[in-house]
Amino acid sequence: MKNYSRLDILRLAKENDVRYVRLQFTDMIGTVKNVEIPVTNLEKALANEVMFDGSSIQGFVRIDEADMYLYPDLNTWLVLEWEKSPQGKVARLICDVYTTQHVPYEGDPRYILKRALLKLKEAGFDKFNVGVEPEFFLFKLDDHGKPTMEFSDLGGYFDLAPIDGSEDVRRDIVLELQKMGFDMEVSHHEVAFGQHEINFHFDNALEACDNIQTFKVLVKNVARRHGYHATFMPKPIQGINGSGMHSNLSISDKDGNNVFYDPNTENQLSETALKFIAGVMKHAPEFALLTNPIVNSYKRLVPGYEAPCYISWSDANRSTMIRIPAARGKSTRIEVRSVDPS
Repeated sequence: MKNYSRLDILRLAKENDVRYVRLQFTDMIGTVKNVEIPVTNLEKALANEVMFDGSSIQGFVRIDEADMYLYPDLNTWLVLEWEKSPQGKVARLICDVYTTQHVPYEGDPRYILKRALLKLKEAGFDKFNVGVEPEFFLFKLDDHGKPTMEFSDLGGYFDLAPIDGSEDVRRDIVLELQKMGFDMEVSHHEVAFGQHEINFHFDNALEACDNIQTFKVLVKNVARRHGYHATFMPKPIQGINGSGMHSNLSISDKDGNNVFYDPNTENQLSETALKFIAGVMKHAPEFALLTNPIVNSYKRLVPGYEAPCYISWSDANRSTMIRIPAARGKSTRIEVRSVDPS
């Protein structure tokens, strides 16, 4: 677990010849935003003195309440290896959003997650683990660098080259992620032409969500380097499979035990797991605003394309909102299939 100090960040910036630092945050529908500073202003940023216009961010504040502060989380320091620039290296710090009263802004998605994790601790649990399976499409660019509707390849589920013509793109994405310390599990071609999936090993919820945001930015940049446009739209084209982000969830206690596992029940799921499933299903319509935040999200949730259409759960049925993968013991988890990567 990282535990960086301000001096550590200044030292790392110097050692890595960093010239620019992105102060990143997330808006209310999950889009990554940033303010970029020259490294000469890094000390100011580390003192929580960098401001931005919150009224320009959809859903944040009104124009007469515009000023907001970015408080960097020092443990999110990362040199963006894919940002190859003759002007020098670029690093990023993920920030929490604060008001002019220097209190956390309640509409900041990262702060909302932190509050939920605090409630988890107060309930006697330790870690909320998240492992995601984001999917995306690659489309070719035209001669002017603009996206077309032509797929990057004509591959299908688990295909190999030469049918899978985009495996080098996936490899580059995974290699860039590994350079930055990400723990990746598998990558493969998905069902539709030009559709791909890259899976993360599980991590605690805050780091997992930070990593997802970094992943989305990286994928778009690496894809463009290869002459493609990457999109995380849930349903970019009607009549073919859409892109989801199946989310594997589990909870650990203070001793590191998976509280969803009970070897003495018929399906080896604990009472806690069953109550968790019930809670997810009960509140599904409400949290769909977060897990499926755009109109296009609901064009994916239709029958016939392995997308969940029903608020229900099953051990195997992939049309249900919740599926229970076969693994048990420490790997017992609940897969929420309705989530999309938009």
